[in-house]
Amino acid sequence: MDFEQMAQEYLETMYYMRKINSHKEIHDSVHGENFVLLFISQRGGKVIPSDISNEMGISTARVAAALNSLEKKGLIIRRIDAEDRRRILIDLTDSGMEQVKNHYSMVLNMVKNMLHFLGEKDAKEFIRIMKRLAEKGPEGFK
Repeated sequence: MDFEQMAQEYLETMYYMRKINSHKEIHDSVHGENFVLLFISQRGGKVIPSDISNEMGISTARVAAALNSLEKKGLIIRRIDAEDRRRILIDLTDSGMEQVKNHYSMVLNMVKNMLHFLGEKDAKEFIRIMKRLAEKGPEGFK
């Protein structure tokens, strides 16, 4: 089996999918502002910016930019932690909660349709392979 040729085919396919903006909504759910909103939602609010930075693996400056944008859109609020006045807590507004709910529903439907397109056998195999890759992590392939 020629793994180098397969790797090239994989990279070409990923490039093509990116070029046609395939699955952008799914990608955006694990990156950027939508991820930040989902993360805050899953934590029940009361998130500090460094939690977001650590989870996403990005700088606090990038997190601050995303939070500024989300605040301007009325999707989050920042407040001083009553227990530790040095900390700023991030919570979702009602609009932010609605955005998370709508975006998650849309992405879930897209993934459901993608898996339906693959059919039961291929969908199960796809999920099995994705879980296996997730267990290994990116560092395991260097």
